[in-house]
Amino acid sequence: MLNVNEYFAGKVKSIGYVSDSVNKASVGVMEKGEYTFSTHLPEEMTVITGSLKVLMPGAPDWQVFMPGETFFVPGKSEFNLQVAEATAYLCKYLSK
Repeated sequence: MLNVNEYFAGKVKSIGYVSDSVNKASVGVMEKGEYTFSTHLPEEMTVITGSLKVLMPGAPDWQVFMPGETFFVPGKSEFNLQVAEATAYLCKYLSK
């Protein structure tokens, strides 16, 4: 079953799903802007198109991730994103 989610007044939209190969995941698009996300489970984020400038929990510096690049977010944390152009992503929710 597909679940459609919308965040930040519609500037971030995703379709969540469960599959045998990736377990729980979502694919979405973020419009230009700055966002703070909270996590429950650890996440594996892969940029599909565009780019994401990410400030990870406890990190002093921002990192830029381009198409095909992946970063990991710890569970039960917050991370900040700066999006310079509409950017597509794949988020896999990892086991504890």
